[in-house]
Amino acid sequence: MAKEGTEMTEETEHMIEKNGAKETETVVSAGDAKEMRAVILSGFGGLNKLRVTKKAMPEPQEGEVKIRVKACGLNFLDLMVRQGNIDSPPKTPLVPGFECSGIVEAMGENTKGFEIGDRVMAFVNYNAWAEVVCTPLDYVYNMPDDMTFPEAAAFSMNFVAAYMMLFEVANLREGMSVLVHSAGGGVGQAVAQLCSTIPSVTVFGTASSFKHEAIKDSVTHLFDRNIDYVQEVKKISPEGVDIVLDCLSGENTGKGLGLLRPLGTYILYGSSNMVTGETKSFFSLAKSWWQVEKVNPIKLYEENKVIAGFSLLNLLFKQGRCGQVKTVVEKLFSLYNQKKIKPVVDSLWALEEVKEAMQRIHDRGNIGKLILDVEKSPTPLVMSNSSLENSWPNQHRLRFLDSTKSDNNEYIFQLHWFLW
Repeated sequence: MAKEGTEMTEETEHMIEKNGAKETETVVSAGDAKEMRAVILSGFGGLNKLRVTKKAMPEPQEGEVKIRVKACGLNFLDLMVRQGNIDSPPKTPLVPGFECSGIVEAMGENTKGFEIGDRVMAFVNYNAWAEVVCTPLDYVYNMPDDMTFPEAAAFSMNFVAAYMMLFEVANLREGMSVLVHSAGGGVGQAVAQLCSTIPSVTVFGTASSFKHEAIKDSVTHLFDRNIDYVQEVKKISPEGVDIVLDCLSGENTGKGLGLLRPLGTYILYGSSNMVTGETKSFFSLAKSWWQVEKVNPIKLYEENKVIAGFSLLNLLFKQGRCGQVKTVVEKLFSLYNQKKIKPVVDSLWALEEVKEAMQRIHDRGNIGKLILDVEKSPTPLVMSNSSLENSWPNQHRLRFLDSTKSDNNEYIFQLHWFLW
């Protein structure tokens, strides 16, 4: 983790403007009964499209639960939404975010199963990054007693997606093998933990090299994301693997299908390779599309291979499978209560720090989940030297600006993330 700053690209360095990119935000008191703070995406594009401002507080309709939000999850999908890099993007302005945790504050008519004061986590079809959300009761779940609000916000999308891909789609069983990309991310760590609940499962993972030390105990075999992982996997398992979980797409689709054993399953659940810069890149979209191997159904039949896709949000909000998801959540809560799984929280951020948090995801710098803590105050920026890197205890994150001189004698401020 200490070397994360060196992983940042030149493009990223210039994204953080020399003046600190200090944008004046409108902050509303939490005690205001009619308005609330919320993150607003004013249009699709770069980080400058995000701001925190005041917004009318929603009230629950029939069948809805009103939640005083404590924590929200931040996913790579949110970055793609910001760029407009998704199919059928919604109209802006909008409040991003699909998952949150908090306390039940009110309920609409004919809403049963919850009481005011209940600690809950919830899926939301956008609007999660705010002090208050309203969502249908079918998407709300009572949290385990020992689970914290940040853990709950890190739990819903990542663990539900990981469980359903492994057990509902790929039918993971004892003795099987799994390849998961982005093993250091929220879903990757959830996959690794769930695989550990089944005897003799071998987990192959790819991740940035600076993450290896932190996650090496969670996977069986770990490879740098920039090397030829296909050859490395085949050195260990010449027949390949039983399950491939791919959040990258592009050329990795063909590689993943090629690594499958007979009766193996390849699952695509993301396309992060399409994101290369701060804004949507049509070149990256075209390149990723071009690199995807064209699937021949006859070849799948001859080789006894399965290819599948998975979108948890579509399953919930478009395909009406909330009952199936609820069953999975109950199974996951049981595993949590047995202390067999536990969400990995990378760091906590104030709503006003959403730009920096999203930049961290863009740079693939997180290990586990980034959380927006609604009650957290922004952390002051501190000027410091990189020599302080190793002087902080390994518990919480300090963010600071380190100035380095460029070739043209101008100072470029580079955002670093260290542990204190």
